[in-house]
Amino acid sequence: MRPAARPVSLSVIAGLACALAVAEALPLRMDAVLGVVTPLCADSAAAGSPLDKVELIASHPLPNVPGKRVTIVRVFYGPGGFTRAHRHAGSVTAYVTKGEIRSQLAGGPIETFKVGQSFFEPPGSTHLVSANASNTEPAELIAVFVADEGAQLTTFLD
Repeated sequence: MRPAARPVSLSVIAGLACALAVAEALPLRMDAVLGVVTPLCADSAAAGSPLDKVELIASHPLPNVPGKRVTIVRVFYGPGGFTRAHRHAGSVTAYVTKGEIRSQLAGGPIETFKVGQSFFEPPGSTHLVSANASNTEPAELIAVFVADEGAQLTTFLD
């Protein structure tokens, strides 16, 4: 091995060893993480744009509330993007970080939320409209779920 390449190789090996150590120490196995994220991710029939996606930020059991978990996700909506009607297993608080989001819960009006605004979804409520308010610009929100451990966080409605 060339002397100049040795520090880079050692850095890569050290990084991989660190990643392995962190992975072993994490309280969630990858299948558990996927079990949390998969119900959130919209399939092509649920999304209005190929740019729509859900990204897991964090998920932790609540030590002071046995049996409950907090999960935080970032939802990206492409221009004109939306999620079809759905319900969530627990309480959800959403905070708009980019663009504008249209939202409607069953029995309520359609509302438009701008950057810095938030909205709340009680457990079991039907979310009829969840959409980017723009057909030309992307939108984004952070959603914080508090639900039973192991619950399917999102159920799409027919």
